[in-house]
Amino acid sequence: MFDIRHLRVAYGERTIISDLSVQPLQTGTVTALLGPNGSGKSTLLKALAGLTRISGGQVLLDDQDLTSASFETRARQVVYLPQSLPAAVHLRVFESVLVAANASTFADGGSASVAAVQSLLERLGIGHLAMQYLDSLSGGQKQLVGLAQAMIRRPRLLLLDEPLSALDLNYQFHVMDLLNQETRENGLITVIVLHDLNIALRHADYTLMIRKGELIAEGSPREVISPSSLADVYGVVGRVEPCSRGIPQVLIDGLHNPIH
Repeated sequence: MFDIRHLRVAYGERTIISDLSVQPLQTGTVTALLGPNGSGKSTLLKALAGLTRISGGQVLLDDQDLTSASFETRARQVVYLPQSLPAAVHLRVFESVLVAANASTFADGGSASVAAVQSLLERLGIGHLAMQYLDSLSGGQKQLVGLAQAMIRRPRLLLLDEPLSALDLNYQFHVMDLLNQETRENGLITVIVLHDLNIALRHADYTLMIRKGELIAEGSPREVISPSSLADVYGVVGRVEPCSRGIPQVLIDGLHNPIH
């Protein structure tokens, strides 16, 4: 399980997350992290990954406090994919994923094989890009390679900050389907920042909704995403109604109140 207790994150005198606690996140589940721009989603992921200093509280993975763990221990168990990827180097896609896999030892002491790398690239739909150079790829293709670099390491905790932002509809659905499959089969705990509430409704097991660094609601997507939360958190008038196949979807009718 992954447990966040009374987490506080501040930049100098400015508090971004004041006192955030959530119910333990379970192995084999995908959690959608939702909230408007500037709500602290990226800061939260960076804090969980150990990239932003935590001012207070605990981050526990199977009762091990990651806030006091060594860099090596955290790196073996936690992988973070940022919203903005670093500048591409002149390296082939296949090589970059293999390097990412072997940069740190897997939790079970194994390492990635050539076959494992190629298999993951194929499942992500980018096997044909294996011999292409990173600096020749489009934004969406680079995002998919970043996902491959994160997933090949098979961490205990996978933190993804808007990994779908540059992907078309086909790849968005494909990636979420694959993330769910990998999360369940390999016993991961995946936390993913999403702006598309319909993707969260369809693909997430659990949902955390935050605003101004505070947890507003948590639970199943169908419990959390509601007309009242759309109004309170996003400032819009909306409905959540089933489509012809019975899958809930968000419909926005207008603005409720401006968000301050």
